Amino acid sequence: MTTSSTGIAGAQPATAGLVISERSARLRAETALFMRDHVLSLVSHDLRGPLNAIHSWAYVLERKLDANDPNSQRAITGIRSGVDQQVKLLETIVDTTRAETKALVLAYAPFPLHPLLDETIEEVRSGLARSRGVELRLDSQLATEQLNGDRERLTAALWLMLTFAVEASTRGAEVALATRADTGAWHVSVAYEPSQALNDAALPHMLEAFARRQAGEPREAKRIAWVFALCKRVAEAHGGSFEQGDAVEAGEAAAQNGRPSTATLALRIPLTASAPK
Repeated sequence: MTTSSTGIAGAQPATAGLVISERSARLRAETALFMRDHVLSLVSHDLRGPLNAIHSWAYVLERKLDANDPNSQRAITGIRSGVDQQVKLLETIVDTTRAETKALVLAYAPFPLHPLLDETIEEVRSGLARSRGVELRLDSQLATEQLNGDRERLTAALWLMLTFAVEASTRGAEVALATRADTGAWHVSVAYEPSQALNDAALPHMLEAFARRQAGEPREAKRIAWVFALCKRVAEAHGGSFEQGDAVEAGEAAAQNGRPSTATLALRIPLTASAPK
């Protein structure tokens, strides 16, 4: 089915020119949901530190002020009340809203890995890569390995990794997916050459403009870009990990050297995955 979205008057929708399958539309929506919850989690975490500091300094100020001065006491009471209201807001609205992905329920079952790879690559190729003129290459060292985990959730994580790599690639570029399995885990890496195509409004896009813009900014404290929240949450729910190479640094290196530089996304999932204790 063909989907469209509306935005600023005169602007082309991100999905203009794309025929999006029902599955890709669902994966796109899930990506946005996990990103929303991830951002709410960061807001909750990053606001608590300053609020705790304000609360503590209010006690310090109270001991320094004249207890018989009604204006000073009213000011201290107002500061404490404001902090308490903000903490309650975080607890009742922010933390509650992100409950959908905070406790991720997985449907464990054994499944072969190679069909998952083939299906996901074809979904990304037909959904975005072909229209963008980007090649997808699979370098697989897998044979008949199986993984015990949630196939649909892992498909979503792999789809997002590939889709983002295509979003960031120029026409004629190649996105390479390398995969292998050792005695304990399944390893996947997606390599691509970062470019300005990630935010080129003239190109068709699968991911939200807000997510793409933020992913192109320097990462604070090496946190993952918000758009990869689904990948990180799914990996950790399986007892694995997700890592994002720094695309901004890779892009800057490419500009300085005058030649392409590669960024990577990496997923590691135990073959006998289970929820972390």
